[in-house]
Amino acid sequence: MADILPFQQKRPDPEPEPLWRDVLGQSLRAAREEQGGRLIDIAERAGISPQYLSEIERGRKEPSSEMIAAVTGALGIDLADLLFGIAGTVRRGGSTGLAVGRRPAGPLLMAA
Repeated sequence: MADILPFQQKRPDPEPEPLWRDVLGQSLRAAREEQGGRLIDIAERAGISPQYLSEIERGRKEPSSEMIAAVTGALGIDLADLLFGIAGTVRRGGSTGLAVGRRPAGPLLMAA
């Protein structure tokens, strides 16, 4: 005779972690809009095309570290603060309301 196995309901799949490039783009766009900066002006100061900056902001491109540094420089924001904010957002699972410049509480491990 067969054993009776308890019925296990399938748990809903957790929401997938956000992609780093999506959170980066949302953070850069939020910083730009908070300053009232236009896409074309920030792109010109960073030395990149407005189309490329738009693609970064929409999470379509994964820019090099040099490009990220150029955009943060054009925005006048600290690169380390931006990266801390992104790491915290990805770790929490993706709330898009980033505050650039706010450091996460507790220890943080970042890989290169």
